[in-house]
Amino acid sequence: MGVCSRREADRQIDNGNVTINGVVASLGDRVSVGDKVCFMGEEVLSSSKPVIIAFNKPKGIVCTAEKREKDNIVDYINYPSRIYPIGRLDKDSTGLILLTNRGEIVNGILKARNYHEKEYVVSLNRPYSRDFLMKMRNGIYLHELDTTTRKCEVRPIDDKTFSIILTQGLNRQIRRMVKELGYRVTSLNRIRVMNIELGNLPIGKYREVEGDELSILLRSIED
Repeated sequence: MGVCSRREADRQIDNGNVTINGVVASLGDRVSVGDKVCFMGEEVLSSSKPVIIAFNKPKGIVCTAEKREKDNIVDYINYPSRIYPIGRLDKDSTGLILLTNRGEIVNGILKARNYHEKEYVVSLNRPYSRDFLMKMRNGIYLHELDTTTRKCEVRPIDDKTFSIILTQGLNRQIRRMVKELGYRVTSLNRIRVMNIELGNLPIGKYREVEGDELSILLRSIED
């Protein structure tokens, strides 16, 4: 429900701040439909209306709902109801990130098996070669993660800049891919998540995802 991070939830349960039907909860307790869950004495309720916002993240903002992080995205946006980020966009990167109040939306978008697209514009510290583009497209073995990235679409923009469409979300994936080939990312901007585009949304601002745009997104998750 976006009350806090999973790690923080474990701490709060250990501290006795969570109850299920009036009984202090323990780690591993199961919750069924109709159970009353309270945090610090206040009932945790599901919002009947799904909220999704598109936010143009500035550099330096951290994609976490953890209040102890002074640059956390939730405090920065200061949305009138509880929301939390769908996935991450690292602190040094900019661009589109979605936030919602519904856990099932988060899960539907982030599941790797769904192959949902995310598009980025990336600039490097020096001009790249055709061989660089070919290797990026065909998948890069990441030594730090001991895995090979999925094949992806990569298009040149200029001699140092390209766009890339990923269907997976490994930690700092693009930066790691580029590093494996001997380059360094100087800027990374996400411009699309599935059917939601950044467009001309000003940096540091957000907009509601509504109407057909929202319907298409939710349908994609169901499918």
